[in-house]
Amino acid sequence: ALSGCDGLLVAEMVPGERELVCGLTRDPQFGPCVMFGLGGVLTEALADAVFRVAPLSRFDALEMLQEIRAVKLLGAFRGQAPADLDALAGILIALGEIGLGHPTIREIDLNPVKIRPDGAPVVVDALIALVPPRG
Repeated sequence: ALSGCDGLLVAEMVPGERELVCGLTRDPQFGPCVMFGLGGVLTEALADAVFRVAPLSRFDALEMLQEIRAVKLLGAFRGQAPADLDALAGILIALGEIGLGHPTIREIDLNPVKIRPDGAPVVVDALIALVPPRG
């Protein structure tokens, strides 16, 4: 019995040691910008991230993946398959499209995006912040 409980969250335990961050921020000058970098608890500590103004081409997104200092984590790592770069690029492209198509979204933070041992990226946590309404 769950007396006094408002609900229950059941979530898959996602295996994998590699954690990345993908996001969107709305810059006052440049508009929607896409971010990619090292995620999880190391996001703020190591500040290993790159940014691009949306929209992103597939070339732009793949280039972003290669620009972080921790790029070796995207290759074969500790007996795990290389990260699926096309899938990661797809996430970045989609974030840019969302930012362009939805001006009420101020920020999206996908952190962490874990890389499974087979290389597939999985968004484990997501936060979406909206632009405050004008009073």
